[in-house]
Amino acid sequence: MASAERGMSAPPEVVFSTATDPDRASAWLPEALRGDGTPAEHVSAEELEARWRAPEDWTAEIRVDQADAGGARVRLDLTGGPDADRLAGEALDSLAREVADNLQAG
Repeated sequence: MASAERGMSAPPEVVFSTATDPDRASAWLPEALRGDGTPAEHVSAEELEARWRAPEDWTAEIRVDQADAGGARVRLDLTGGPDADRLAGEALDSLAREVADNLQAG
């Protein structure tokens, strides 16, 4: 399993809703987990946790926590292939871009 963490300058609820929006998930989830745009298999808005699973044994689990100054701390656990370590970091970078776009849009 590969894990990556990063801070984001947005409220945790905004980060989580962006991450779990099926229209935005395809822009940040690794290709093996994108599927056909279907939502995560498990979403807990109360806990700010979600999980995706693909037929090829890929899984992604995300948790968003409150951070200092109103920001968020995001942890992504990714399992699947040999590139999981690299893909976990790239996925969070892509999620950060989606969050920034989401904030600018509305």
